[in-house]
Amino acid sequence: MKKLLVAAMAVVFLSGCMASQHRRAVRDDSGDRMTVGKVQKEIRVGMSGAEVAQVLGSPNIVSTDEERREVWIYDKISTETAYSTSEGGIASLILINSITDVFLGGGGGASGTSGASSTSQRTLTVIIKFDEDKKVRDFAYHASRF
Repeated sequence: MKKLLVAAMAVVFLSGCMASQHRRAVRDDSGDRMTVGKVQKEIRVGMSGAEVAQVLGSPNIVSTDEERREVWIYDKISTETAYSTSEGGIASLILINSITDVFLGGGGGASGTSGASSTSQRTLTVIIKFDEDKKVRDFAYHASRF
């Protein structure tokens, strides 16, 4: 009975390690994305529209305010879904075989799989207001992640 308990605890421990490894594998934080930090660092009052476009790219919406001054709106939504899977290695097969020996009375091979999936959504809205000379007079942003 003591062997069974030790083997079961080892399987649970290894499963947890494999799931944690998969969670790290499905996250991708690389790439040149529009972020709040980029807006805070790069956008300044007095910039021209060409400079803003060079930093942030083309806006999703171009409009005007009540005084006919341009307003650029960047509305970005990102949904990321990733899945990672693998099959159990020799160590986990040995442990699983030990458990099946106890429960099934011997013999027989076993294999295990582990996987993880991750889905997240991020939104970023940036509003840039220009003056009569087409220079940035004000900007605001809102970000969320869930």
